[in-house]
Amino acid sequence: MKKIFLLFGVMGLACSMQAQDIRLNPPTRTGGKAFMETLNERRSERSYVKKEMSVQMLSDLLWAANGFNRPDKRTAPTASNKQELELYVVLEGAAYFYDAKQNVLKFIAKGDFTAALGQANITSKAAVSIVIVADTGKTASKYAYLDTGYISQNIYLYAASAGLGTVARGSYNGAELFKALKLTEKQEVTLVHPVGFLQ
Repeated sequence: MKKIFLLFGVMGLACSMQAQDIRLNPPTRTGGKAFMETLNERRSERSYVKKEMSVQMLSDLLWAANGFNRPDKRTAPTASNKQELELYVVLEGAAYFYDAKQNVLKFIAKGDFTAALGQANITSKAAVSIVIVADTGKTASKYAYLDTGYISQNIYLYAASAGLGTVARGSYNGAELFKALKLTEKQEVTLVHPVGFLQ
């Protein structure tokens, strides 16, 4: 049975090369390392082994970062509950929007986004790059950047718990990412988080 689920997991991510949406598995909301152990292992990691992430792990990562843990509330807080932040996901060869309500990666575009993400020595080896995007029509930029920190820490803590590596990156090509992700004038990239398997 485990082999069957693993096969579906690999097939699911393979869809990223076929210009399709990816239906994620329900997130695993239990388990992981003890909280104090996770905090002890939280760190920035920039060197990864190139390896594809399973659909289940990707689902868990995105849910931990900014998924819904209640019908109308998320795992990361926002000022006045504006929920102005959304996640965009770059896998090898394609970019997606993370629809947290539907638990689906919605296809945006095919292509090589390494230049837009910047620092190819880091992002080219990551299994996934999470791009945090703010809707400035919902709240002021200063609050969006503050709230971005909560999502960033969630990503760090999940990575530490799952034995993955990540680093918060403010160095990216904003104009290129804006075009690549097909953002609107009211949307602004606030942070990029590559996540990968450790060497």
